[in-house]
Amino acid sequence: MEKEAKKEAFRKYLESSGVLDALTKVLVALYEQNDKPLSAVEFVQQKLGGPSLSEYEKLQAEMSDLQIRYNELLAVHQQKCSQLEELKNTQTVASSTQNADVELPKENV
Repeated sequence: MEKEAKKEAFRKYLESSGVLDALTKVLVALYEQNDKPLSAVEFVQQKLGGPSLSEYEKLQAEMSDLQIRYNELLAVHQQKCSQLEELKNTQTVASSTQNADVELPKENV
């Protein structure tokens, strides 16, 4: 009995969220196609707004390439930040040394 209640609750959820209506429209559109597509799954995906399998694979490859590029740029950024920090430290040391070398004017006694 509990299983039936869960099924009914899930069916109501699908109906209230518009899933049943969307699936019905897509399946009707597939049924009405004179030339049936080679892949019914791709047809359903396209009609529901998802990418086709080839588009998905292309997007996966692009994401992989972008991740590699991101990692490269991040490494360069970290390297440049380290170089900048080193320059700041050497400039601070040089400035301190230069200030120590400058003689302060002596007061008239």
